[in-house]
Amino acid sequence: MSNGKNDEKKEEKLESSAKAQQGDNQEQKSADKKPADTVPKSEYDELKERVLRLAAEFDNYKKRSASDLENAKNVGKAEILKRIMPVIDEFELAMISSSGSSDENLSKGIKMVYANLMDSLKAEGLREVEAKGKYDPYTNEIMMARDSPKDDPGTVLEVLKKGYKINGILVRPAAVIIAKEPQNDANNGAVAHGKENNGEGKENKEGNNDKKEDK
Repeated sequence: MSNGKNDEKKEEKLESSAKAQQGDNQEQKSADKKPADTVPKSEYDELKERVLRLAAEFDNYKKRSASDLENAKNVGKAEILKRIMPVIDEFELAMISSSGSSDENLSKGIKMVYANLMDSLKAEGLREVEAKGKYDPYTNEIMMARDSPKDDPGTVLEVLKKGYKINGILVRPAAVIIAKEPQNDANNGAVAHGKENNGEGKENKEGNNDKKEDK
């Protein structure tokens, strides 16, 4: 009798261990399953496309934000430089005035301070506006026009005040003098011809008046 009971217990243990092993195997299989195995392929492809699109949009957003931030920094620098421009002009006038001074140390000191200031500003992206050749309406400001037969109309003859820009943003246009447009010779001839005709008309009128008086 005891042997029979022992056999039954052994069988029960074997059954319970087999069931436990089967449950573990099922859990492992369910854990190993991929989303594509549990989600319809069309829905899986749609979700994948949405994730990729969102990732691309977020990457573009980061690039756009970085570009906007850089532009904002450059605009802020340009506004500060607009206030510094008079100081730069005064330094240049001081260098011109001190060049004829008997105190060489004064002249060297002014030039050194000016050079250090400009080097610091150039390191931030400051560049001088080119004012040579043909007048550029976007970067040059006309202060005066004068006759210059040897130059084409609109040619920059002299720079009165330097212009500057920083990282593509115009801080101040260059103040320039340009060559004046020559007067049209044909128009001048027409005016002169008109004056001659007026003179002849006056003479004819005077002649007619003299004839009337003789009568």
